[in-house]
Amino acid sequence: MTGTASQIQWAEQIRPRVDAEFERVASAFRGAASDQTKQKRAETLAVLGILEEKRREVMANDRAGYYIRDWQELTDQVRQMIAADPRYKIIKASRDTRRRSG
Repeated sequence: MTGTASQIQWAEQIRPRVDAEFERVASAFRGAASDQTKQKRAETLAVLGILEEKRREVMANDRAGYYIRDWQELTDQVRQMIAADPRYKIIKASRDTRRRSG
């Protein structure tokens, strides 16, 4: 990890909380998928794939300042990352279209 010694120490305290937040969100998606129809479950599993990709990207970041700046306070960063992904936008648009026509 890069940064000053104190930044690295601080970031090393933040990183496990970040990983736990990704796991919390993933667990919620997995739970929802178990009660869904086949099509909705497939979409939810695709969202889980996006989530895991975002988790790998975040956890691979080796800059201490990144964790301090962007993850010190956990709010809805994970949700925002997913919502901003173009693949998620396609899934959401498909769901919205089905909801309006169904």
